Amino acid sequence: MFRDPLFIAVVVAVFTVAGILLFGIATFARGGEFNRRHANRIMRYRIYGQLVAIALILAFVYFRRGG
Repeated sequence: MFRDPLFIAVVVAVFTVAGILLFGIATFARGGEFNRRHANRIMRYRIYGQLVAIALILAFVYFRRGG
């Protein structure tokens, strides 16, 4: 399973989403001008990342089950 390129892509996508989420939470907690200007954009990037991650997870499950 760890040699499957689709699985690796899923793992990378999930960690990317987690990184974006943690970055957004950190900027929100710190506050300030940066947060006011970029908070919505950062969370939008998280939503797009989640879309990609979910699509990759669904593709992985579909192809691993023999679809």
